[in-house]
Amino acid sequence: MPDGEPLYVGIDFGTTGVRVSIIDDTGNERAYAKDVYADFGLNYRSPTVWWSAFENAFCAALGQVDRGDIIALAIDGTSGTVLPVSKTGKALADASLYNDACTDPEITGLIERLAPVNSAARGATSALARALFFAKNMHNTKVLHQADWIGFRFSGRFVSDENNALKMGYDPEHKCWPDWIAQTGLDLGILPEVVPAGTVISRITQSAAIHFALPVHVQIIAGTTDGCAAFLATGASEIGDGVTSLGTTLTIKILSNRPIFAANYGVYSHHILGLWLAGGASNSGGNVLEKYFCGEDLAILSEQIKPTEATGLKYYPLSKPGERFPISDAGLQPVMLPVPDSRAIFLQGILEGISAIEALAYQRLAELGAPVLKSLRTVGAGAANHQWAKLREAFLPTAFKPALSTEASYGTALLARAGCRNV
Repeated sequence: MPDGEPLYVGIDFGTTGVRVSIIDDTGNERAYAKDVYADFGLNYRSPTVWWSAFENAFCAALGQVDRGDIIALAIDGTSGTVLPVSKTGKALADASLYNDACTDPEITGLIERLAPVNSAARGATSALARALFFAKNMHNTKVLHQADWIGFRFSGRFVSDENNALKMGYDPEHKCWPDWIAQTGLDLGILPEVVPAGTVISRITQSAAIHFALPVHVQIIAGTTDGCAAFLATGASEIGDGVTSLGTTLTIKILSNRPIFAANYGVYSHHILGLWLAGGASNSGGNVLEKYFCGEDLAILSEQIKPTEATGLKYYPLSKPGERFPISDAGLQPVMLPVPDSRAIFLQGILEGISAIEALAYQRLAELGAPVLKSLRTVGAGAANHQWAKLREAFLPTAFKPALSTEASYGTALLARAGCRNV
């Protein structure tokens, strides 16, 4: 065991790079490092590129602490990114990313016929569809998620968590790969074992301990998706705590005591630390702002808006037709008229419109069975816009709280700590 204070490692594999956080027992971040895939090539699908970027970031973070104090490690990855590997864990091809569509209509049609209506495995970008494609076109294949494969390099085991496995069709309520998956013709043996996020998988392998000069007692903890990790990082931990991500799209999550599944609204729930994380994503968000304003204009005009004076504009801001949540309508048209002469008023109208969508989203989740929103934390690029925050307070009469951290790696480090405490 460590001579000093125990330390916990969280590793975040995002869309463009890797981040590593190391925290202590009180949650203080003792080390942080990052690297981008582009430093090692432009192929973001390459597991070799992932590993190279990871090693750089991991070693940089380890260099900031006493490695002998590290007792646990957990990993998050992009939800739905899958990789075909051999029975010894060797990558057999580039990964299929979370937003890649399966190009075989026979496979997607089969899943549409067999999968329950609320299954997260439905749709062209289904992780299960891409797993079936790998199985159909390769022999002696196992399929892992991005976080699973990195975890395998530390544990030597093919293990996934309930959150990453959701889009592969895993049933977190009954804790199993459901029978209908076998009806697709997929050999369930190619899929990893699944455990709850935060479960101790094993101790670190001897080879990994030697390679990174880590203690042999380090516990490998089942991780989660990058989205769930980002939620944990904010400090939200009680039923009714919500987190809004004001990024390219508007993403809403709330902590619930029961799962909410409504595929027609794009609403799914992840099981994490004994509770459920329910949410959905609107097509509105920063993509609309980018369509009409450059970054410098956005900052200047934001200072000119008047949060206490409503514009009266009733926009439904979308960059193109179609909405997923809180309205489910593939043909929904953007409402962006009239356009006022003042660019600042136009911006305020858009921000009011996105805020109204956010409020409707939390209302919709409550209608579907989630708890009423009791506190709200904000992440994403839009979180830094203080004028927007004042506007949102008028639409969402709840307690606005600062996020503890906006780094998913920090949330995964918290998960590693929780996993050790639950042993």
